[in-house]
Amino acid sequence: MIISKKMKIPTKNKPYFENNRSVLFHGNCTDTDYFLNEFIDLTITSPPYNVGVKYNKYNDDLSIKEYLDFSKIWIKNCFNWTKDTGRLAINVPFEIRKNITFPIAPHLTMIAMEAGWGYYATIYWNKPSTANCIFGSFQSASCPMFASSLEVILIFYKKDKKKITGSCISDISKNDFINWTNSMWTFPGQSSVKIKHPAPYPVELPKRIMKLLSYENDIIFDPFNGSGTTLIAAENNNRAGIGMEIDKEYCELAKKRILRETDALDYVFNRG
Repeated sequence: MIISKKMKIPTKNKPYFENNRSVLFHGNCTDTDYFLNEFIDLTITSPPYNVGVKYNKYNDDLSIKEYLDFSKIWIKNCFNWTKDTGRLAINVPFEIRKNITFPIAPHLTMIAMEAGWGYYATIYWNKPSTANCIFGSFQSASCPMFASSLEVILIFYKKDKKKITGSCISDISKNDFINWTNSMWTFPGQSSVKIKHPAPYPVELPKRIMKLLSYENDIIFDPFNGSGTTLIAAENNNRAGIGMEIDKEYCELAKKRILRETDALDYVFNRG
C-alpha cells in the first residue's frame, strides 16, 4: 500500500487535471523550459511514428529530417528533466514505411545516446495481427514486401545504470520477472476504436516496463500522454504519473479514462 506523500513538480504551469497520483499537463514536450529541473524516475512513452496517423493537433507526416529534428528536442528535454538514476523507455516500430522504408529505431537510439543517455537494452514486442498481409511483387523477386507486427521498446539510463534511490520497493513477482526479462514479448495491441484515440497502446506495456525498471512511489512520465494509458498503469501500480499532451481533446479523454480505470489512494503533489 502506498502512503500519502508530497511530491514537488518543478513547474509554474497549471495542470489540466490532477487526481490522486496523476497530474496531466496540457503542454508541448518540445518546450524546453516547461519543467525547471530534474524530477523524473522513469519515462515511458510511444511518440508519433510519422506514418500519417490523423491526430487532431499534430502533423504525423513530416519529412525524415523534420521528424528526427523533432525527436532530438523531446529526447533531450526528457534527459534534462530526469534524475541521474532515471531511465527512458521508447516504444516505436523498428522501421516505418512511407515513400521509403526507414529504420527509425536505430536512428532514435543514436539520437538518445547523443543527448547523453546510456544504452541499456531493447525489448522486442510482437503484436499478433491478421492485418499485416502485404506481398509487393507477389511470387516474384522483383520487389517483395515484408509484413511485420514487430515493435521495440528502446531502454536507456541517464548516468547511473544501477538504481539505488527511491523507495527500493520492487513489486514484481518471480514468474513475471523471469518471463519479462526475456526480451521477446507477445501480447496484443490496443483497439483505437475502443479507446477513441488513433494510436493507443495497451496498459500491459507500461505496466511491465515500470515494474521492471522502477520502484513503488517513483515518478513515471509520459511526454506523449495521448489517451492516458501510462498514467493509468502508474496509478494502479503504486507509482506517481505525470503526463504531457498537446491536444486538449485528448487531455479530456485521458482525464475520463483515469477517473474510470484507476483505484489509487491519495498522493499529494506540490508544484514548485
